[in-house]
Amino acid sequence: MKAVWWTRTGPPDVLVPGEAPDPEPGAGQVLIRVALAGISFIETLVRAGRAPRPAVAPPAILGNAVGGTVVAVGEGVDRARVGERVVASMHGSGGYAELAVADAADAIAVPDGVRLADAVALVTDGRTALGLHLRAQPKPGETVLVTAAGGGLGVLLSQLAIAAGARVVATAGSERKLELARRLGAVAAIDYTASDWPRRLAAAAPNGLDLAYDGVGGTVGRTVFDAVAPGGRFVVHGLASGSATDTSEPAKPVTVIGLGELASIASSARELAARALAEGAAGRLRPVVGQTYPLERAAAAHAAIERRETLGKTLLAVSGHAV
Repeated sequence: MKAVWWTRTGPPDVLVPGEAPDPEPGAGQVLIRVALAGISFIETLVRAGRAPRPAVAPPAILGNAVGGTVVAVGEGVDRARVGERVVASMHGSGGYAELAVADAADAIAVPDGVRLADAVALVTDGRTALGLHLRAQPKPGETVLVTAAGGGLGVLLSQLAIAAGARVVATAGSERKLELARRLGAVAAIDYTASDWPRRLAAAAPNGLDLAYDGVGGTVGRTVFDAVAPGGRFVVHGLASGSATDTSEPAKPVTVIGLGELASIASSARELAARALAEGAAGRLRPVVGQTYPLERAAAAHAAIERRETLGKTLLAVSGHAV
């Protein structure tokens, strides 16, 4: 089968198209002919050797979220699943390939009416967004800031907060992403690369932030943290800047929900992913798939993500690309 190999840690060009043996499903597993594979920012960190505690080492095939059709099943799996349209989490490896083996319990049937591209976006970003939303619980009238609001996860966090009745303030690093945030309903959209962005943030939230979702970290994250009102919540879910936000010396009482919360979300990943797909079928979660690259251009996709050029979710078209 065709695949993209992660040959060593390094820049995007360490992702090399090639061949790999066709995998076979073991007991309790299904074999999926992959149509689409998702790329998340954490995969770029893994590839570059900057991710904490990566689950896989090179040489390997990266890729966490896949969508396609079940073509074979292992012992103990109902053969009626063959032909089923599914999405699955691959737990960090095996997605950038024409065929992928997943635990049958991780392969979730795509609801009727949901595009496969949207389902791939929801199986990972959707479950994370829902998990963070349920933990942070934005309330009507609260002011909620979403960093990296133009990314796949930021789009969904914004939708959930707005649906809860909150005022969403969005930050992003390009006008395209800011315009997307405005279309989704943000009351303010701020370019965090502008020198005056802290002043604009203060103007958008004069009484401070009730809740902030921080996927950036570094100095940006600290500026956001300092803008949270006493008694507010600060949720850390990423470190796109390369370092986590320093919350060790808070100037006021703020509830910090740290990266460790992602572990508890992972423990409920299947249930949250199924719920995210159901929310997508009901039209309440609407992922934005901004760009799709051919499988063999996985390196170009990684480079675009690192340059902050992508909008919403980035996918790879693998085989038999379908909606």
